[in-house]
Amino acid sequence: MNIIVCIKQVPNTTDVQIDKDTGRLKREGVESIINPFDEYAIEEGVRLKEKIPGSIVTVITMGPPQAESALREAVSRGADNAVLVCDRAFGGADTLATSFTLASALKSLGGFDIIFCGKQATDGDTAQVGPGIAEALDIPHIAYIKKIESIDEKTIKVQRLMEDGYDIIESQLPLLMTVVKEINTPRIPSLKGKMAAKKAVIKTLTAADIGADLQKIGLNGSPTQVMKIFTPPQRSGGEKFSGKPEEIAVKIVEKFKEIGIS
Repeated sequence: MNIIVCIKQVPNTTDVQIDKDTGRLKREGVESIINPFDEYAIEEGVRLKEKIPGSIVTVITMGPPQAESALREAVSRGADNAVLVCDRAFGGADTLATSFTLASALKSLGGFDIIFCGKQATDGDTAQVGPGIAEALDIPHIAYIKKIESIDEKTIKVQRLMEDGYDIIESQLPLLMTVVKEINTPRIPSLKGKMAAKKAVIKTLTAADIGADLQKIGLNGSPTQVMKIFTPPQRSGGEKFSGKPEEIAVKIVEKFKEIGIS
């Protein structure tokens, strides 16, 4: 079984910096990590490989050259192959252009049975790229997978997490799934895995390599653009009420009346 895992390298949430001139996130010189939700996608892909003999896990990301470190970490966790989709022409892509680019890259690599993605990225939180890839590839997709119940060469049965429980869904393969953290516990890379990651050959694909339509990638293919990112100012002011519950209730009612809320 050919298993694909799409990942993204994101700024460490403890080291987010914003460029004052452009109003965009600084990525160069900032500590970057694998998107936390993608760690669960990697783990589930590797677990599936371990259950099905002959399976291969290929991890892929679109990003600058530094994203290679995220791919090597994925290899250290059990992935077999790694692909970096990297070209200046991809710069400035929104979720639509990113989905199209990754779908084009996957087409260029050949066939696949299952594609795993994390449910969303911590730097954008849109949860759009996974489903977008599936739409561009014209294959089924299921979001928020918490468990794979069964799988064979043609079909898969999964549990989809919902607010009030979960749905059981069966689908034909090939299929794209976005997973939630409830699906597993990501493993810690072994020494053997770390050694394999150092020796891994990272395949790089450019816009020309994937035959991408230049009007559908990067800024050209992005109907939405991030004009500015800023840190909200810290909240200040406010009023604190103290006393017994019934006393506080009276004070709150009086305050509402004072500001015109009845």
